[in-house]
Amino acid sequence: MAVLHLVHRSYAGSRSLVPGLLLCLGITGTAMALEQVERMVWGRAWLESLVLAILLGALVRTVWTPQRRWFPGIAFSAKVLLEIAVVLLGASVSAAMIAAAGWGLMAGIAATVVLAIGTSYAIGRMLRLPPRMALLVACGNSICGNSAIAAVAPVIGADGDDVAASIGFTAIFGVAVVLGLPVLGAALGLDGLQYGALAGLTVYAVPQVIAAAAPMGAVAVQMGALVKLVRVLMLGPVCVVMALIAPGLGGTPAQSEPYRVPVPARSHVRLHHLVPWFIVGFLALVGLRSFDAVPHDLLAPMGQLASFLTVVSMAALGLGVEVRTIARAGGRVTMAVVLSLLALGTISLGLIHLLHLA
Repeated sequence: MAVLHLVHRSYAGSRSLVPGLLLCLGITGTAMALEQVERMVWGRAWLESLVLAILLGALVRTVWTPQRRWFPGIAFSAKVLLEIAVVLLGASVSAAMIAAAGWGLMAGIAATVVLAIGTSYAIGRMLRLPPRMALLVACGNSICGNSAIAAVAPVIGADGDDVAASIGFTAIFGVAVVLGLPVLGAALGLDGLQYGALAGLTVYAVPQVIAAAAPMGAVAVQMGALVKLVRVLMLGPVCVVMALIAPGLGGTPAQSEPYRVPVPARSHVRLHHLVPWFIVGFLALVGLRSFDAVPHDLLAPMGQLASFLTVVSMAALGLGVEVRTIARAGGRVTMAVVLSLLALGTISLGLIHLLHLA
């Protein structure tokens, strides 16, 4: 009976994914069709399916608010499918590529994260944001968006409203960066390696890095993923430092207030919150590829599947964009996020030119 109960629950849970998943697949199919129309009319795709999926998803979200039954499938597409795509991307990266990047780049990434957090926090305080809100914005922008906010928030005792606002901004500006970064890269004349490093240093989430880097080719995607993963691994040391400085932030930490996002209780941030499973999976595939343990016949299909899942996830990301979040949060927070992103981009470009990546 217990087994039948588990099977029934699993079936019911899977069935709840269908409406939202079908919606994301429909947007994905439309985006891919529009890309093909572009190629037929102009001979090239000015907007690739990744970008079109985000725009179409955001357009749908603007004119129609999904009801609760759509949420599970959209959330599954935005999170689980993204993470699977990142794992599959590991098959395109090898230890030889990591070694070619050099330890100077690794050290530079760490330095960029530290400098960006300090600069962003200073910007937030100058704009009179509360210390904990300023830290959430700084860590979200400088490391990995929602994951960094969710991990740092309980460590510093952040207020639930601050967490909700920070994550809302991450969704909106994350999409803006994915859409705008390829234009900036082309304007600056960056090659694939340089642009991939810029995407890895500035874009919030690992899958969004893939979306932002894709227009510049496979080298940009591989470099972007590598740089971004090193940046994500900075979350652990940053949380330790935040725990040490939290008592000196002043005010009363909001330990008793319920969060609007699933954040672990203070002082109980576990390893899987600092190093997500998909990063472990990505690194495992990198290891297998380095030892030539991944059959070569599977490399192309794995890459194609990763690309398709990323487009589906970008459709879900667009569906999650809530433009009204900016209006509710106010001008100071908006300005802090914008200036923080500009500072991160400037620091990242400085590192790229310092290391003479080419």
